[in-house]
Amino acid sequence: MKTIFRIILLLTLVIPTISKAQLKPIEYHDGSQIQIGFISKPEKAVKNKAGILILPAWMGIDEHAKETALELSKLGYFTFVADIYGVGNKPTNYSEAGQKAGYFKKNINEYHKKIQLALDQLIAQGANPDKIVVIGYCFGGTGAIEAARINMKVKGIVSFHGGLGRDDLRTIEPILPRVLVLHGADDPYESEAEIKAFQNEMRKANSDWEMVYYSNAVHSFTDKGAGLDNSKGAAYNEKADKRSWKSMIKFLQEVL
Repeated sequence: MKTIFRIILLLTLVIPTISKAQLKPIEYHDGSQIQIGFISKPEKAVKNKAGILILPAWMGIDEHAKETALELSKLGYFTFVADIYGVGNKPTNYSEAGQKAGYFKKNINEYHKKIQLALDQLIAQGANPDKIVVIGYCFGGTGAIEAARINMKVKGIVSFHGGLGRDDLRTIEPILPRVLVLHGADDPYESEAEIKAFQNEMRKANSDWEMVYYSNAVHSFTDKGAGLDNSKGAAYNEKADKRSWKSMIKFLQEVL
């Protein structure tokens, strides 16, 4: 019965993406918790079989994360969209998303574990373990920065409008992966104090880091579903979306 349930579940995940044949659901586990991420293997991989791990925003795996995986796969990268919450735990509204994302931010070691499990899957699917970059959006951007903070075995990280905060009690260790933070200049969810603390952290960690600001951009500037009203604090910005994508592509070319 359990096997039948899994088959049905996998089919329901594939059906909405039939037109995206390169995207394939992959089941993996965190103990007894079933996780289902998505792999996209390039038809013609870059010579070093570089891989990109994608950490979704707080609503969990969404179309934006899937589309990102496919677009990067077209450029020759192995891509994997991580399932942070696990089957049966995907939030249905922003309130639930805030609670679930908040749990992982408070229990940061569990977030680290979920990211590592997904990274292991990307490598198991053929990506070169020595040529990996982690990228993330919003909550996922926070996760990408965390991957750098604990020196996961990756070459670099890219955070799109991610949370920058950290527990002041945590020791600042040297950061080895390159760090690229793409940030809305008018994002109300990151205070000047928090931004300054993050930048000081990067300096103390002797990190090779960059932080790019986009004018007139607030939180979620890459999310087309966020609307266009900046007064709400989260809104799509086409210029910032396109410019930040180009910044990431240049970063990937340099790092990988």
